[in-house]
Amino acid sequence: MKHNYMKKISIPLLVAALCLLAFITIALSISDNQIHRFDAVLINWIQGMESPGMTRFMQFFTWIGSELQVVVITVVVMLILYVFLRHKRELLFLASVLIGSTVLNALLKLVFQRARPTINRIIEVSGYSFPSGHSMAAFSLYGGLAFLIWKHIPSFTGRVCMIVASAGFILMIGISRIYLGVHYPSDIVGGYFLSGCWLSTCIWFYRRYLQRLSQLQAKSFA
Repeated sequence: MKHNYMKKISIPLLVAALCLLAFITIALSISDNQIHRFDAVLINWIQGMESPGMTRFMQFFTWIGSELQVVVITVVVMLILYVFLRHKRELLFLASVLIGSTVLNALLKLVFQRARPTINRIIEVSGYSFPSGHSMAAFSLYGGLAFLIWKHIPSFTGRVCMIVASAGFILMIGISRIYLGVHYPSDIVGGYFLSGCWLSTCIWFYRRYLQRLSQLQAKSFA
């Protein structure tokens, strides 16, 4: 009985629920001013690496994660999916992930209205701080791409390299925002968890859609 029950548990929905719980925990900690020590420790450590070369390095990653570059990368990927692979459903999946992530970020920034850090700011940006738009966009884009590309990579080594590259871009884009002084670490981590929740939910719906489509096709040939 327990074995059958465990089989019915959807891993994407379980991941989504855990990510949502983590995001809510961070959001409540921010509201109660309980997360300042965590933010201060990480800010001091990351900004302690400041140098001209490191600043250029971090500016590159924050540029890669900016809105225009994310749009360009997304359009290029969609063209590849449509023109070369003819995967229209994957195209719609990726678009849904990114659009939903953008809308969620805009709405929640209005809800929390957290001011950005003011100490040691290397670049100037406007708008609210929590959750980080860069971290959400990076997680949604590179996480979504990793999910779509996974089945097209036959070798274990290739898959590991793809996961490492995706995780590296996501992590560095988030760190760059802390280094440049425009986000608290809790903004970044909160953005990761929120995007993880949204991406996992989209994966669940996408798999359900493919499953039902396969069942309908099987019935039509029966």
